[in-house]
Amino acid sequence: MKLAVVGTGYVGLVAAAGFCELGHQVICVDNDVPKLQKLRAGVMPFYEEHLKTLVRRHSGKRLKFSTDLGPAVRDSDVIFIAVGTPEGENGEADLSYVEAVSREIAGAIKSYKIIVEKSTVPVYTSRWIRRSMLLNGAPAELFEVVSNPEFLREGSAMVDFLYPDRIVIGGDTPRSIAVVRSIYQPLEDGSYYADLSDIPPPPSFTGKVQIIETSTASAELIKHASNAFLAMKISFINAVATVCEAVGADVAEVATGGGADSRIGPRFLRPGIGYGGSCFPKDLKAFRAVAREVGYEFRLLDEIATINEEQKARFLRKVRGALWTLKGKKLGVLGISFKGAPTTFANRQRFRSSRHSCRKAVA
Repeated sequence: MKLAVVGTGYVGLVAAAGFCELGHQVICVDNDVPKLQKLRAGVMPFYEEHLKTLVRRHSGKRLKFSTDLGPAVRDSDVIFIAVGTPEGENGEADLSYVEAVSREIAGAIKSYKIIVEKSTVPVYTSRWIRRSMLLNGAPAELFEVVSNPEFLREGSAMVDFLYPDRIVIGGDTPRSIAVVRSIYQPLEDGSYYADLSDIPPPPSFTGKVQIIETSTASAELIKHASNAFLAMKISFINAVATVCEAVGADVAEVATGGGADSRIGPRFLRPGIGYGGSCFPKDLKAFRAVAREVGYEFRLLDEIATINEEQKARFLRKVRGALWTLKGKKLGVLGISFKGAPTTFANRQRFRSSRHSCRKAVA
């Protein structure tokens, strides 16, 4: 199929490379000219394992880059919106970029198109996209809006795209769902895996991909609810760690015992300073804002965030307790990236260098 992906950020670029790998023709649209020039030259704006390989493999063939949204819309069957949704006032998602793209798409539509939300957005965003497009002149019969949230983890995004736990497609008509589902057919029927992809599957991959069809509202909520639940597991084990310290128990043993229960599972039960990154804090606040907007005080979400903030303060208290005063002290930090990079020779060399520097600082 011919696809357009609006936005070459983390979600958009990974999705575009993945769609090309599945055999589709993709045009990425972005208004950042220098960024597109680098992408055409094979220079990635961020590191993600396998991403550079796929972009270079398909660039100029199945994958193209453009700053002009109008022709991309007219030449594509499906348009994916993958622009940023930063945190706004009071924690709600800022949808101004989504709205701006919707208006521009509306002015370019000449034939039937499916508009797909790929960005992480709050519930009812699909309705607002449709309303915005109608107000800007798009004929109602020429487009439908579908929600197809991403579940990509930084550091393993390409693997997550090609070997997903599940693919969620939220639409309000059988036709729109069927079209988007057909995009993922090589994953669903296993034909992509039969070709022995050079991107190896994760150990947990079963060989089958589950596709979940829902309403648009349900699909929009699935992303926020999933991230909120994972953040809850992190805050929960951090709270348990506090109790363990008080009673002399080993939190690792407690987590192992609890995680062995199939209803709980061992993942995300590793205590630490707290959750961070670009998704959990933002999505938790956005989900909480949605709940408040509909009149529900989701107090559990408040407590998850409170525990996470307290965990940082507890860590600093521990450092001060060990060093008495921080003034004049030199501290070494091992591991300052959001997630560990693959163990390549170059990475091992960088690690050895940073470890040497840290030893000198501590000494």
